[in-house]
This record gives sequence, C-alpha cells and structure tokens, in this order.
Amino acid sequence: MQDVFYIETVEQATTLLKPQRVELLKRLDEPRTCPELAGFFGQTPQKIYYHIKELEKAGLVVKTDERRVRGVVEGYYQAKARSYWLAPHLVGRLGGERSAKNQASLRFLLTLAEEIHDDVGRLANNIEDNQDVPSLALSAHIHLPNAQRRAEFLQEVQTFFQDLADKYGLPDDISTDDPADFRVVLGCYPK
Repeated sequence: MQDVFYIETVEQATTLLKPQRVELLKRLDEPRTCPELAGFFGQTPQKIYYHIKELEKAGLVVKTDERRVRGVVEGYYQAKARSYWLAPHLVGRLGGERSAKNQASLRFLLTLAEEIHDDVGRLANNIEDNQDVPSLALSAHIHLPNAQRRAEFLQEVQTFFQDLADKYGLPDDISTDDPADFRVVLGCYPK
C-alpha cells in the first residue's frame, strides 16, 4: 500500500467523492471481502461489491486475493493508498485565469501552494514503498508588530533568499528532470 495516491482525473475524483466510497476506503486499510464490509455497513454484499468494483476500475482499490467459500469465489480488496490527494487543477480557478504577479498577493501564495501540492502528489505516486525522498520542510512563527518590522523582515528574507538562489539556483527558464534539482518555496502569511 502506498502512502499517497494522487488523483489527477475527473473520473477518479467522481468515483471517490461519494460518502459511502470514502467510508469503504477507510475500512480497506487491510484486505477485506464484500460480505465482511457489508457487515460493517449493514448493507448487502451486492451493494458493497458494486462500489468496490467502481473503486477498483478507478485504480483506488486493488484485489489482493480470492478464495472459494461455499462454492462462491470471494475477493479480498484493499485500498491502494493510505491517503488520497486531489489535484488542484480538478477544480481550477473560479472566475477564470488572472495573473498572480504580485508576490505579496494571496493569489500568488495560493498558486505556489497548488504547485507544491501538485509536485509532492506526483512525486508520491512515483516512489516505491519505503524509498527515502530527500526533502525538507521548515515552519516558524514570527512576530511582526508594525510596518517597519515587516519591511525589515521582508528585506532580510529577500536578501537571504536571493543569495541562496544566486549560489545554488538554476535560471528560471531551465527545467530538467534531474533528481539533483530541488525546488525551494518560501511563503509568509498572517496566522
């Protein structure tokens, strides 16, 4: 079972986003049969089987085994991942595309957050179980009580970040799939 399954198609999202199916996935943390699941939900095995087959078609559930029980073959199903992330592009921007050029705007911050979400989701889909991924996350709470302190902080952060980019960075127009290439994003917003 992988840690994250990144949902990038509308079909997968439509299959997943039904309350019954989300609850089924929660119960499929280990292999279970449809009659077993039916007992949890007080429904018929046939109704559960329908939902399991839809989840399996969408790649969200896998059949792990099958056994013959009283002349009937019972399948054992398990969730493909421990968590499911929806790609931000599935919803898109309401009101159409608008430029987010102002680095101090919330729209720019949301765009960066969506890009991180997308990058990490795709990365998670492409790694093997227990594979180490060299990554780093930092978080800090800071206190900026007035405009002067905010301006000083902004200037210091910009200078520090620019020095790092000058020392280790690639030009903006170069994009590679080299595993030695990393992305660094810094965001600051009121808590």
